[in-house]
Amino acid sequence: MELLTPNIGLVFWMSLAFLIVLFVLRKFAWSGILKALKDREDFIDRSLKSAEEAKTQLSTLKAENENLLVEARAERESILKEAKEMKDTILAEAKLTASEEGNRLIAAARGEIEKEKNQALSDIKKQVGEISLEIAERVIRKELSDKGAQEALVAEHLSKAQSN
Repeated sequence: MELLTPNIGLVFWMSLAFLIVLFVLRKFAWSGILKALKDREDFIDRSLKSAEEAKTQLSTLKAENENLLVEARAERESILKEAKEMKDTILAEAKLTASEEGNRLIAAARGEIEKEKNQALSDIKKQVGEISLEIAERVIRKELSDKGAQEALVAEHLSKAQSN
């Protein structure tokens, strides 16, 4: 039971030991502990400031990224518009070239048709002339046998020739 009821001597020596330990701790350890706490507090402040700066940089980078995306989209639209204009220009040139080539081929075909037509007409005239000469030769041979008929035929041809 002595432990439950401390005597005065024990309390005195325990208090004295506590005060000595407190003095030694204050003299040698207290400044180190306070310095460590101050260092820890400074480290936490620096970490918070660093985190805030990182957050600011992140938001700046995010804004720059958005600007780059907007610029990229605008450039893409510009390139697509330019490509569409080039396509339209190429198509228009191709249509014009095809139209000119078609017109040239049509003109060449018409010229060839006209040439063929003239050649055919010339051949027909030649054949008609040959047939006419053949018929005329047969008629003349038949009519040359009669002298009166021959003179009438010559007179008729002379009058036709003079009227032309």
